[in-house]
Amino acid sequence: MSVSRDEVLRIAHLAEMDIDEATLPDLADQLSRILDYVAQLNAVPASEQGGARPFIAGPDTVRFRPDEVRPVPLALPLAELAPVFKDGFFVVPRLGQFDDGAGEQ
Repeated sequence: MSVSRDEVLRIAHLAEMDIDEATLPDLADQLSRILDYVAQLNAVPASEQGGARPFIAGPDTVRFRPDEVRPVPLALPLAELAPVFKDGFFVVPRLGQFDDGAGEQ
């Protein structure tokens, strides 16, 4: 299959690419070779009855694990992740608690 200059320009326009005039013949040739190769691949029989069985990595039947909601174990207990931990919550300073007023005018 031969790709024309106009088809390359149309593809470049659709892909929002800026193509130089000097590279148009090379791109047309490369696209033509790609389409010829795809045509060769399409000519290969792919039915299981007449050819080999397709290769699928892994077992023939995939066994899925059951969905179970489980807590994710932490490397450390929650109480050790912050300096102050009380009643299941992280205790943080109040907003503005450490302001000394030096930034105010």
